[in-house]
Amino acid sequence: MGFYDLSKTERQKLVNEIEDKILQSILDLGSVTDNDIIIPETIWNYSSDNDTYIRKNAYLAIGRIYMGHIDLEKIILRLLDAMLKDRNERVRQTSVYALGEIGKKDADNVIKPFEKALVDKHHSVRNAVIGALKQMGLKNPVPTFKFAKMHLHDDDPKIRREIIHGIELRGRTHPEEVLPLLKELQNEKVKTVRDMIIHVVGQISYKKGCLEIVVENLKSWTNKELVIDASKEIVNVHRRYKFATITPEEANEYIKNHL
Repeated sequence: MGFYDLSKTERQKLVNEIEDKILQSILDLGSVTDNDIIIPETIWNYSSDNDTYIRKNAYLAIGRIYMGHIDLEKIILRLLDAMLKDRNERVRQTSVYALGEIGKKDADNVIKPFEKALVDKHHSVRNAVIGALKQMGLKNPVPTFKFAKMHLHDDDPKIRREIIHGIELRGRTHPEEVLPLLKELQNEKVKTVRDMIIHVVGQISYKKGCLEIVVENLKSWTNKELVIDASKEIVNVHRRYKFATITPEEANEYIKNHL
């Protein structure tokens, strides 16, 4: 039976049970002094579960425990490091998301693990970095963007693409913070990376007051072909998103008049 097959009361009971069992497992690890630790069976089972929502509640629980128990921070970081080395990609993915929860307030301790996860052999783990960066960027943008800048010009186009995607969510409310990074890559030659730049420009344009900021910034871009493609994406986003603040026709007219 999946997480959402349960009633609301049963789900809450399961969430509490997951957190209690994970906390106890972490407390039991407290006396371990070796550099490498063995992942407790309970945590491994939750972290590798077929149900996405079981795994989600596992990493949320680890994040809450980290924030609420200063004395357990070091052992939790060691646990997550062990999980990031595990053979199971779901366990590694859960570790990344848990690190993202920690990074919302304590980014310094997640940067090195993120660098490992960026080059993980499995796409789900690399994609988890994108999701974690998105959430961190909302709550803790300064260190998140510092990390992004470190990898913005990485030799691997997959990493450049992941970093661009990872800063998207912050850009939806603060496009002025994201646009300078996108501008640095305006002459990107790899199609997948270029497409992601265009995608993000569109995504940071549809909320109130954002289109004006985006268009003003695009005026200074020298790659006019990319600007044209990004402008088309802006209009398409306004067409796809019925909750955009203006209509696609109004967005198109504004771009014509100001760009």
